[in-house]
Amino acid sequence: MKTIAIISQKGGAGKSTLTINLAVAAELDGKTTAIVDIDPQASTAEWGDQRAAETPVIISAQSSRLTQVMSEAKEQGVDILFIDTAPHSESSALDAARVADAVIIPTRAAILDLMAINKTVDLIKIAKAHAFVALNAVPPRGTLSDEGKEVIKGHNLEVAPVVSYRHAFFHSLTAGQGVLEYEPEGKAAEEIRQLYKHTCKHVNM
Repeated sequence: MKTIAIISQKGGAGKSTLTINLAVAAELDGKTTAIVDIDPQASTAEWGDQRAAETPVIISAQSSRLTQVMSEAKEQGVDILFIDTAPHSESSALDAARVADAVIIPTRAAILDLMAINKTVDLIKIAKAHAFVALNAVPPRGTLSDEGKEVIKGHNLEVAPVVSYRHAFFHSLTAGQGVLEYEPEGKAAEEIRQLYKHTCKHVNM
């Protein structure tokens, strides 16, 4: 079983959106998938309540129970376990980073968001976790993604394929779906496919 944590100490980075869509991508790729939602806001769990499909399985838990949840997931034959974390919670983020095979650090491309990844990067270093950055909700037009990549290079972190701001993300979540289900031939779906492939490479899948 591979475990992937999506961590950002800043709110509004799009952790839940990426978690949900990567989990759906894994399911469509034939992987048995589960999500552990350790964010008290429980956005991912609420999405699951609206979802018609029974998978991916979503488990709400405290970070202190991650080891137990992971053990149970492995026994149930889960191939990929995603951990959706809370912002502004160093202890739970550290717990998630320590058990993850890879950490995705989502960030928007605005300068204040890019500056805020310093705290997350510090946590990753403490946990000695393998991580990369995903530029998320980037305007489809303009140079923000290029500028963001330059800033991130200063942290010696790899940048994943960019995910743009697209209405399909909002509409699919409202429908209890991922963009690959809602609009499989759309640009948002293709960007999630590329991010999923990039993630799989980082965990040797």
